[in-house]
Amino acid sequence: MGVDIEHVKTLIATLEAVTSGPHFHRTAFRTPRKTFATLDEAALDINLMFDPDHRDFFCELVPEAFRPVPGGWGRMGATRCDLSAVDEATLRSALAAAHRLAAPKPRTRRRRDGGA
Repeated sequence: MGVDIEHVKTLIATLEAVTSGPHFHRTAFRTPRKTFATLDEAALDINLMFDPDHRDFFCELVPEAFRPVPGGWGRMGATRCDLSAVDEATLRSALAAAHRLAAPKPRTRRRRDGGA
């Protein structure tokens, strides 16, 4: 089991409208709206920016691979994934969930007549 760094990057590249850039010693991946993941190639882990419900789901699903990031970020939902302990299908699902949470919100159309 486990997913190597190059395969993680390939999985991320399949997601819509993703850009990457440096983020301290990590690489950040973001949608046009916000960062959804940061990858540490040396530590073989990725932090996923979940909400608390997604954090709890993945931590309960595969506790050997997922754990909350320590401190306030973890309380808000940020979750560390050990790439050596996760299978591809679970990682693909986790990446998709984090990406969805960071996707731009749909624009609502305002009515011209001022009605509700």
